[in-house]
Amino acid sequence: MATLSSSIAIAARPPSLPKNHRARVAAFHSPKLNLKKTEVQFVADGSASLRSLPRLGVSSNDAHFNSGPGPGPEETHQQQPSFVEFITSERVKVVAMLALALALCNADRVVMSVAIVPLSLANGWSRAFAGIVQSSFLWGYLASPIAGGMLVDHYGGKVVMAWGVALWSLATFLTPWAAQTSLLALLAVRAFLGVAEGVALPSMNNMIARWFPPTERSRAVGISMAGFQLGCVIGLTLSPILMSQGGVFGPFVIFGLSGFLWVLVWLSATSSTPDRSPQISKFELEYILERRQKPFPVETVEPKKVKVIPPFRCLLSKMPTWSLFVANAMHSWGFFIVLSWMPIYFSSVYRVDLRHAAWFSAVPWAVMAIMSYLAGLWSDMMIQSGISVTLTRKIMQSIGFIGPGLCLIGLATAKNPSIGSAWLTLAFGLKSFSHSGFLVNLQEIAPQYSGVLHGISNTAGTLAAIIGTVGAGFFVELVGSFPAFLLLTSLLYFLAALFYCLFSTGERVNFDDPGEYKYTCLRVLETT
Repeated sequence: MATLSSSIAIAARPPSLPKNHRARVAAFHSPKLNLKKTEVQFVADGSASLRSLPRLGVSSNDAHFNSGPGPGPEETHQQQPSFVEFITSERVKVVAMLALALALCNADRVVMSVAIVPLSLANGWSRAFAGIVQSSFLWGYLASPIAGGMLVDHYGGKVVMAWGVALWSLATFLTPWAAQTSLLALLAVRAFLGVAEGVALPSMNNMIARWFPPTERSRAVGISMAGFQLGCVIGLTLSPILMSQGGVFGPFVIFGLSGFLWVLVWLSATSSTPDRSPQISKFELEYILERRQKPFPVETVEPKKVKVIPPFRCLLSKMPTWSLFVANAMHSWGFFIVLSWMPIYFSSVYRVDLRHAAWFSAVPWAVMAIMSYLAGLWSDMMIQSGISVTLTRKIMQSIGFIGPGLCLIGLATAKNPSIGSAWLTLAFGLKSFSHSGFLVNLQEIAPQYSGVLHGISNTAGTLAAIIGTVGAGFFVELVGSFPAFLLLTSLLYFLAALFYCLFSTGERVNFDDPGEYKYTCLRVLETT
């Protein structure tokens, strides 16, 4: 027992420190001997990658994501999602919800294009005044994209899109009340609809930039814009049916309520970024983060937040920026001319009734929706095959403008509604290629300012749309020929395509100080 007690007492005493323990502690904490070695190991280790760096906005699934040894960069870059994995992924769910939101966005716009015919007959409006009523949407749309883009860059696309859909659905729902109250109330509600819808495309661009790597963004934009075009099909085909059953204001009520339902699903089923999604798989999260465009702030240890007030002067001083403005202006000009005037065009030129006029002007949008995705897929394949991003964007944009320009010449000379619809369908099928041109290009030249840049270009497009929509009515009354206005639009398409090809680029344009967006991994390499 004595021996056992002695052993316990000896074990209980703390061990004596060696005489040189102070030197060992100093050596352990020496930055010269240890930190430098750690840096060299970080760079030399083949498994080190951006995933080794801390990430922003970590969520509850980060522990699952970081558990276990991750694949090295060679293994990760070799892994490509199959078609089934792609269409069942979380990022496709996000883009599907975006497509549905844009479908509602466009359906709410286009309802007035159908309702304007009976409203004009009931109120005795001339064509010029009907153009003013339809353009009231654009008055509000003119005011919101820049501010909306700044909000998107600062708060993210998820929150801003939710507010936008809720507010424009409210405006759509209140349109019957406004029309029965006064003309001023109708114009105000339509303008408010434009204000709310101004955030839709910047929010879409922001969410796609967060959720999709560069090699998939064209098809993601294609899917979203396919929903946008299908909104025209839905609005133009369902509106006459709903009006025949529920009166001229029936479609406004149905589409407004549908928007409120979308907001509930969007808030509960999607996340603002991939690393905040509780449903995303480990493979998909790694795939997105490894291939995301590098200036995106989520990949840095000390990220630079996007400025609340962007560098407008610098943004406006670059010719690639102006190439986007011109492209968006021409895109909106052609879009709103067809959106606002094709039902009236087929009704007055070809003498078809309202239901057939809606059908003839809806078919091109369905083709455009399909071609939008196919053009995006082709664009991504071109980039993956080694064709430069700049050349790819110029090819897509040239097809998207020169093709419709030629087709409008055919439409202006068509002798019957079937041939006219065929030319219009082909024009808008080719027009969808521009979605893989300037629309994706917004994310490439300024990913950190894509929202506000999209907002500015949308404002340029809205100005062009107002001039085109109102001007078309006065032009037809003055000249007496709508085909002549189509020929003018064709010429503008050709000039816009030339300007874009001369001044656009697919490379990132530096709108900030040189060194503002440096990567931690590059700083580590420099220190070693």
